Amino acid sequence: MNARLAPAGDSEAAAARIATLEARIAQLETINSALIDRVERSSDFQGGAFSMFETAISLEALVRERTAALEDALARLSRANAALGHAHREAEEARTRLRDAIETLADGFALFDAQDRLILCNAAYRRYWPEVGELAADPPFTDVINAVARSGRTVGALVSPERWVADRLARHATADGVHVQALSDGRWLQINEIRTSEGGTVGIYTDITEVKAEDARDRARELAERNLALQTTLDTLSEGVCLYDQQHGLVVHNGGLARILRLPPGDRSAIATHAGLVAHCRSLGLANADILDWRAAEGERRAAQGRLGERLVEIRSTPIQPGGMAFSFDDITDRLHYEEGLREAAETLERRVAARTIELEAEVAERRTVEAALLAAKTAAELANRSKTSFLAAASHDLLQPLNAARLFVAALGERRLALPTRALVRQTGTALDSVEELLEALFEISRLDAGAMQPEIGPIELDRMLGALRIEFATQARQSGLVLKVPETGIWVRSDVRLLRRILQNFVSNALRYTRMGSVAITVTCVDGLARIAVRDTGPGIDPANFELIFEEFRRLSHDRGPTGKGLGLAIVRRASQMLGHRVELASRPGEGAEFAVLVPLGEASPAEPQAARPRERSSGETTGGRVLIVDNDEAILQGMEALLGKWGYRVLTAHSLDAALELPELKIAGADGLPALLIADYHLDDGERGDAVVAALRRQFGAQVPALIISADRSEEVKAQLAAAGLPMLHKPVKPAQLRALLRTLVN
Repeated sequence: MNARLAPAGDSEAAAARIATLEARIAQLETINSALIDRVERSSDFQGGAFSMFETAISLEALVRERTAALEDALARLSRANAALGHAHREAEEARTRLRDAIETLADGFALFDAQDRLILCNAAYRRYWPEVGELAADPPFTDVINAVARSGRTVGALVSPERWVADRLARHATADGVHVQALSDGRWLQINEIRTSEGGTVGIYTDITEVKAEDARDRARELAERNLALQTTLDTLSEGVCLYDQQHGLVVHNGGLARILRLPPGDRSAIATHAGLVAHCRSLGLANADILDWRAAEGERRAAQGRLGERLVEIRSTPIQPGGMAFSFDDITDRLHYEEGLREAAETLERRVAARTIELEAEVAERRTVEAALLAAKTAAELANRSKTSFLAAASHDLLQPLNAARLFVAALGERRLALPTRALVRQTGTALDSVEELLEALFEISRLDAGAMQPEIGPIELDRMLGALRIEFATQARQSGLVLKVPETGIWVRSDVRLLRRILQNFVSNALRYTRMGSVAITVTCVDGLARIAVRDTGPGIDPANFELIFEEFRRLSHDRGPTGKGLGLAIVRRASQMLGHRVELASRPGEGAEFAVLVPLGEASPAEPQAARPRERSSGETTGGRVLIVDNDEAILQGMEALLGKWGYRVLTAHSLDAALELPELKIAGADGLPALLIADYHLDDGERGDAVVAALRRQFGAQVPALIISADRSEEVKAQLAAAGLPMLHKPVKPAQLRALLRTLVN
């Protein structure tokens, strides 16, 4: 719209320019006349003809120049007049098109200029505000609004003309959106006013009467639905409810009220007013009817109980806005009867509880007596278990002492040249001693597991190193039995206790080799769900599934018509160790198809590589001869056996029962290095509480040198191992295996 009105502005500029040019032409004509007059009056008639000729020529040139300027100004004035006429025609055409456009609008349209004067409007606008036609041309907005207010065209103007005019002027001044006006003839008008770029205002006036009517119908329909829902809800209540308006007339009530107040079906005339409600309740025998008093001011809810006939009713009254009252009637007769029954039941229950409490107190006293007896029995059982463990440890130690001596004597005897029958007897004696040793070690290990003396130390384990040790340990036994032992390279790390896991796998492999006569024993490792399944599979006689649980019990051995039998303790140790570690043990087997024992161990992460200890340099040839070995032990038989065995190996043996006896040996009193022994061997437990590590430390102080030393003991406790490891003393368990002793002597002496 603003673009179309721009030619009108151009025509005004052209008119101003023409006026300037006309003034300039008039000025030039005045100057020209003055010059001619001056020339004529100043001519010197006495001058010569030549002077007058020159003056005429100058005047002619000047007149010609002024005439040309005047003609040019006239030409420009003509062009400006033509442009002005063209702009005027375009402006008129634009105004015509704009008027035609706004006249086609169904909505009212009004345009006010920057001075807030009405410069353009359509017929729809004049129909809304016919007062505009009675005003002068281009009326100000204030005149339009005052005329509308005087005519009472809007509801606001009818109620308060001054306030409506002030509000309308304020809205027109801001012109920031839409507002709605209610007309006095029942119509609704939406007014949308927007500022123009020149500072004027454009207003669009839309009749929204139908929209308002539809909205009112929707609201009425929604209100009716809500009233229906409210009535339905009230009818579902067991309480009676009624509501009175500020004129004390009944607005709503429910079926519960008709039931409680015994109203005829469909007849509410008795309670149509508040006074009727009060009178009806009194007719039913309500004594304290003041609860039904009307309260005009808003306040808290009141409640009271009263009788309506034979029923006891709780009545509540509440003032509501604006000026009404709500009443509710709740029949509490059955509830009171129920509460009475509950009170009677509670009293009966209290009596029963009191009686039962007395009985329970007697039972509690009896149970405390039983618990005390059970605690005493448990304490006795624990003492018995500890006593059993101590007895087994002591018995194992006492048994291992003569067993160690016997092994030493047998080993020393085996070093001699004997006849073949005698040598066979020696080998059989060694085998019998090995069986006794294995049995004692198994019993001792089971006793430690049962007593909880062995606690697992969980950490990362390189499985290949453990399997490699098993390969070395059982290779000779497998080769002697004509079996193939298969041990894989896995590259796997697991998390477990090194000693207990190794013991489990040792028992698996040992049993497999013991009961397999031909074929192979294979170790396999598979990873499943974060676990390493380490299995030992053999080609032996197999196991009946009915005996799966039986073979894990102590001293349970299945009878086979072939092959040697075990002690019946290996799998019992496996069960205890796996339970302590939390590892699941699996068994799969059928008679005649071999057996597979497996343990599932959590996978672990590789630990930083540990530097491997340098292996001791082995002797290139021969035995160590001439070396002096001091042995301290409180058992004479062991001293004799060690002296006989080590003497056959070429050592010079010195023996003593205690530290004092060792210090009195004449061989040790020789001054100089020649008096030092090459090796010290001491029993851990000596007489009178003396310990082998203390004897070694005292002898080293006496000699003034770190003489190599070895501790031999039947004590397999972790405390002893820790003490000796802290002192840097190697340890061998009784009964001592001659081959193991021989290898360690070579290492220490060399």
